[in-house]
Amino acid sequence: MINNRSLLIVAGLAAVAWVGSNTLYIVDETERAIKLQFGEIVEADIQPGLHFKVPITNTVRTFDARVLTLELDTSRYLTLEKKAVIVDSYVKWKIVDSARYYQATSGQEQVAQRLIIPRVDEALRNQFGRLELQEIIAERRDELMEEPTQQLNEVLREELGVAILDIRIKRIDLPDEVTQAVYERMRTERNREARQYRAQGQEEAAKLRANAERRRQVLLAEAQSKSETLRGQGDAEAASIYAQAYQQDAEFFRFYRSLDAYRASFDGKSDLLVLEPDSDFFRYLNGASPQPQQSSNADGS
Repeated sequence: MINNRSLLIVAGLAAVAWVGSNTLYIVDETERAIKLQFGEIVEADIQPGLHFKVPITNTVRTFDARVLTLELDTSRYLTLEKKAVIVDSYVKWKIVDSARYYQATSGQEQVAQRLIIPRVDEALRNQFGRLELQEIIAERRDELMEEPTQQLNEVLREELGVAILDIRIKRIDLPDEVTQAVYERMRTERNREARQYRAQGQEEAAKLRANAERRRQVLLAEAQSKSETLRGQGDAEAASIYAQAYQQDAEFFRFYRSLDAYRASFDGKSDLLVLEPDSDFFRYLNGASPQPQQSSNADGS
């Protein structure tokens, strides 16, 4: 009797545990869930927390609500001028409509990836096909992917219930047959820019040289004018000094000037002068006194 009662208690507890485990369920913070009734969605986008369901009748499917990364295979795309580029990229995506996502993919992430990949590939092919190679190389990769990311996000929200958050280009390479042509074009462009900068530099240098030459000429003219002014002032001052000296002792001044003349005239051994013996040039050489002696008979004595 006691054994039967114990068995009933154990069976009752097991039944309660089974009902509880099949009635209560938990949705994690990183998940979103849907509730199905015989395969039909009766509740969508169930938020994290503790929830109830009807055992056997209801089933619950959970999906990862975090941002997911999808690595794409390296692909070859043609630019506007029909030149090939090798692109390595990946996609950031997230489930935003759990009901639509379940209907489109049966809740399988691999199915979602197989549906996303060709759409991204097509968007990248169209984007690169609208641009020239120089634009692809020059533009920033984030800006390059803004338009296809926005377009795919709008389409796949409607079709799959997923948001395309970002398409990132990890690497863009050129095929061997294109690389040399691109390098040559880049070299030509850089040479053109170098010539332009060099011409601008030469023009600026010519302006600076012309300005420096003009300033040099102005400074020389000002210096020449100032030197002439100073020379004139010096000559005037010298003449004034000579005049003052002459006024103080005219005879001595004439004597001093005659000595200068003698010194300048007989400076070299081969100097030769042809003059009259009684020339005024020899007045200070003929006698100690330049004045003629008064005759003893002049006063009648």
